[in-house]
Amino acid sequence: MRVFLMTLMMVLGTCIAHADMQLHETWFPNPVLTNQDGEKLHFYDDIIKGKVVVLSFIYTKCKDVCPADTAQLLQVQDILGDRVGKDIFFYSFSIDPDNDTPAVLKDYMHMFGVKPGWQFLTGSKDDVKLIQKKLGLISASAAQATLRDHNTSLMLGNEKTGQWIKRSPYDHPMILANLLRDTLMNFTGTHANLKPFSAARESKSVPKGEIIFRSRCMSCHTIGEGDKLGPDLRGVVAARPRDWLSRWIREPNVVLEEGDPIALALKAKYRNVPMPNLGLNEQDASAIIDYLKLMDAKANAKTKHR
Repeated sequence: MRVFLMTLMMVLGTCIAHADMQLHETWFPNPVLTNQDGEKLHFYDDIIKGKVVVLSFIYTKCKDVCPADTAQLLQVQDILGDRVGKDIFFYSFSIDPDNDTPAVLKDYMHMFGVKPGWQFLTGSKDDVKLIQKKLGLISASAAQATLRDHNTSLMLGNEKTGQWIKRSPYDHPMILANLLRDTLMNFTGTHANLKPFSAARESKSVPKGEIIFRSRCMSCHTIGEGDKLGPDLRGVVAARPRDWLSRWIREPNVVLEEGDPIALALKAKYRNVPMPNLGLNEQDASAIIDYLKLMDAKANAKTKHR
C-alpha cells in the first residue's frame, strides 16, 4: 500500500509538496489542557511542537468505537516499546470534559493498562473542537449533534517536518507503528524507497470473518493465544449459544443494560473494560462466528495429528 503524506495546508484547500513550507505556531492553536495527573499543558508548545505524535479523540463513557480505538493503540504502543515517550508521543483528548475529569481519565488509563509515554487530556469543549478543526477532523462549520457522532480518525504527525496522516483506528497496529517509526520519523520529502507496483504480490482471498476479526476484534482478543483486554476466544463457539454470541457481538451495550449474567460476569472479570458496540450487523456477526468455528476446527485437527 502506498502512503500519501499530507501537510495541513490541504485543510485550506492548497496542496503543498515540500516539508519546508511549515505552518507551525501560525496554524496550530495553543490552548491550555489538563492531563490525567492534573498538569497543565499547552497544545502547541508542550504537546506537539517538534514531536512525532499520535492524536486521538475519545470519551470515557463511549460504548462504541472509543474502547476499540484505545485497545488498538495499546498494541501500537507495545510494538514501539520504549520509543513511546522518548521520540514518539501518544495523546488522547476527551471530547466530554463535563464528565472526563483528570481523575476519571486516570481511572480509564488504569482500566486499559496504558503504559508511560501516553497521556490523556481534558479541556474546554471549544478548545478541543478548535484543535479538531485545525487538524481537519471536523469542518469549520460542523456542529456535532451528539458525542456518538464524533470523528474517530487518528492523526499521526511530525510537527517538525509538517507531515500529517489521517488514519482509521481499525488499521492494523503494525501499519500504524511502521508509519510512525519509518515514515514520519525518517521523512525525506521523497518517495525514493517505494517499490514499483509491479513488485506487489497477488493477494489471496481472505474470509470476511477473518477480515472483521483482524480489523475490529484482534486488539482485545486472541484465538488460542491467551487473554488480552478481553478473553481468549478459542472454544467460545462451542461454549455459548450462537444466538447469544451474535447478539453480544452486535449490541453488547444492550445485553449489559439488560443485566445478562454472562455479560456482567465477563465485564467484571476483565477489569470492567466495556465490550464496544462496533455497529456490526447480523451478517458480520455470523461471519465472525464462522471464522472462530473454522479456527477451532483447525486447532482440533492439528491436535489430533500430533
